[in-house]
Amino acid sequence: MNLLILFILAMVLLTVGYLTYGKILCRWLNLNDARPTPAHMLSNDVDFVPAGKYYLLNQHLSAIAAAGPIVGPILAGLWFGWVPTFLWIIFGGIFIGGVHDMVTIVASIRHQGKSIAEVMKETIGHKAYVLFLLFLWFSLIYIIAAFTDVTSSTFVDLERGQAVASSSMLYLFLALIMGLVQKKFNLQLKTATLIFLPLVFLCIYLGPYFPLNVPHLPGLDQKMTWNVLLLIYCFLAAVIPVWMLLQPRGYLGGIFLMATGLVSFLGLLVGSFTQKFVIHFPAFIGWSNAQGLPLFPILFTTVACGACSGFHCLISSGTTSKQLSKETDSRTVGYGGMLLESFIAVMALGTLLLLTTDQAKVLKDPNQIYAHGIAAFFGGLGINQGFAINFALLAFATFVYDTLDVATRLGRYIFEELTGWKTKFSAYLATFATLVFPLWILTRPIVDADGNPIPGWRMFWTVFGASNQLLAALVLFGLSLWLFKRKMKYQITLLPSIFMLAISLLALYYLIKPWLLGALRGNIKADPIVITSVILYLLTFFLIVEGIKSFRKK
Repeated sequence: MNLLILFILAMVLLTVGYLTYGKILCRWLNLNDARPTPAHMLSNDVDFVPAGKYYLLNQHLSAIAAAGPIVGPILAGLWFGWVPTFLWIIFGGIFIGGVHDMVTIVASIRHQGKSIAEVMKETIGHKAYVLFLLFLWFSLIYIIAAFTDVTSSTFVDLERGQAVASSSMLYLFLALIMGLVQKKFNLQLKTATLIFLPLVFLCIYLGPYFPLNVPHLPGLDQKMTWNVLLLIYCFLAAVIPVWMLLQPRGYLGGIFLMATGLVSFLGLLVGSFTQKFVIHFPAFIGWSNAQGLPLFPILFTTVACGACSGFHCLISSGTTSKQLSKETDSRTVGYGGMLLESFIAVMALGTLLLLTTDQAKVLKDPNQIYAHGIAAFFGGLGINQGFAINFALLAFATFVYDTLDVATRLGRYIFEELTGWKTKFSAYLATFATLVFPLWILTRPIVDADGNPIPGWRMFWTVFGASNQLLAALVLFGLSLWLFKRKMKYQITLLPSIFMLAISLLALYYLIKPWLLGALRGNIKADPIVITSVILYLLTFFLIVEGIKSFRKK
């Protein structure tokens, strides 16, 4: 089967979902463009600024689509085959992920652009608000740990790691210069783009000529050293002004995301006339992966962001809802944005499908599989393979920076809110508190149940996926109560929330199970993965109890 056929099928299914179910959601949510949005009512040219729906869609997509829809689908495909992974990406995005994002935006704009945590507070109560913030904070810690380790794995690759690390550092420095120049000289965005975007490609070109080999920190290997350096970057990015680094780097990263997707698809389309992009990877591998974890629920929590992501609620209600010009734009931005991310996930899955199982075993990591697949797509346009692989690996790193920047800053905000710290040092202390657990766990050897060393991100990804999907389940549950109180069709979020709760809690159970069996035999260990999994279980239980109390009161 030609890969182009699969991509066209994905486009058709996602488009039909947008045109049909997306339209039904507009009716069920009583969207009315005559009702002014917070972007107009509270317009202040800072946070509340009306934006055109397509401009906002680009910004929203850049914020939600980082490395998640790349790593998750490739891992799930490696473990279970491409057919179940493809089906969950498509139908999960249409009936769960898109609903989650769109309804979150609508709930936020009906509450003057407040965050989803504030909506939960008004809907369920103060106790649920505090529990939800705690849940968010623990989830963000695992996001930071997982994506930091994925990036360091890219930088220590023997073949191209040092070149990509060099390009990556040059890219961050370039973004910093762009932010400073824009601030000091009030440079227009169009002019800044014309100046700095070509320099990004220069960074890619220079990387192999100036490979970066950082010296080991005392007691740490190369990978752990990079983990420390990346966490230092997270700290700095979370405390400096957003205009200095986060905004220009996010803007350049968004262009990278779109350019990578567009050129890859064009390469696949053009290349299909001269060569066959044939699917070699197995359609179905088995009902459990190499670790013995079953397809249900691990497939769903592994794909994670490609079909549904709880992390999106922070973007949807944090920045997007404050810029939405019309209520019906929530369909284009929220629902359409999630379906576009699902298509990005299908493209990431496609990079795996070009490989045989033996070739996939050689490449091992999702970042390498993704880079070689993108290089194959670029080859359809005659682009040099070496440049294309470096481009794809740098693009992958920039997607991760998107996640690390936002996750660390949000973790800092939440910790300040929970503790009530409002001093000139609170930003630094809250950021350090958010990063101390990832620092501890990423600077120690990580082994599997048999004592064999494994990449840290492989262990973190399962708990990250479970916590991310559990966050989506809790948000959908809270939105169900919000819809119920307003006499709207609450089943559109309640049924998905029940399904997401089932797969997420079951996935966490499989993580805790080996520890429980060991504890019954008297072998009790202080496992950080188990500890946080149990905390997430307890927080979920108490949040559900609070939600049920609110349902009963109504």
